[in-house]
Amino acid sequence: MAEIGLRERKKARTRETILREAFRLFRERGYTVTTVEQIAEAAEISPATFFRYFPTKEDLVTLDRFPPLVEALASQPPGAPVTVLRGAFRTAFAALSAEEIAAGHAREVFAATVPELLVANLRRSPHLIGEVCSIVAEKAGCAGDDPRIRNAVGAAFGVVAMAWVQWARNSGLDGPAEIDTALAHLESGLTL
Repeated sequence: MAEIGLRERKKARTRETILREAFRLFRERGYTVTTVEQIAEAAEISPATFFRYFPTKEDLVTLDRFPPLVEALASQPPGAPVTVLRGAFRTAFAALSAEEIAAGHAREVFAATVPELLVANLRRSPHLIGEVCSIVAEKAGCAGDDPRIRNAVGAAFGVVAMAWVQWARNSGLDGPAEIDTALAHLESGLTL
C-alpha cells in the first residue's frame, strides 16, 4: 500500500517537473521552437518518459480533460446545475497545491496567447463539455440532452472563462476565488 502511494507521488513530481521545465523553456525560447527533446533533457528524463505523461507537446498546455474537475463533479451531491458546478470547482481547486494552481495559470496564459493552442483547446473542448453535461444532468435528475443542462453548463463555463481571462491578464488575482465569486454571482441569478 505504501509503495503505491510512493509511486503516485513520484509520478506527480515527475509530471510537475516536466511542466515546470517546459514552461521555463517556453518563456525563454518560445512555444513553437521548443522541442520535446529539449523539455525531456531539462526535466532529466527520456523523451519516451515524456510521452508517457503527455502524448504530444500540445498536451502540456491544452485541457481536453480536466481530471480534478471531472472527479470533483462525480463526488458532488445532487443539486441544481450551477450549485453542483460551483462545488466541483471549489473541490477541484482545493485538491491542487499552490504549485499546481500556478502551473495551471501558466498553461492558461499560453493557451490564450499562442494561436495554435487556442485552436487546439477549442477543438478539444466538446468532449470535456459533453462529459460535464452528462454528470451535471445526472446530479440534477435530468436527461443528458435536456437543453436546460446545456444552458446551465454553458453559462457556468462562460463566467469561468471570463474570470480565467482576467486571471491570465493579472497573475496577482486569486484565480480560484475569482472563479468562485463568478459562479456565486451566476448561482444567485446574475443580479446587479
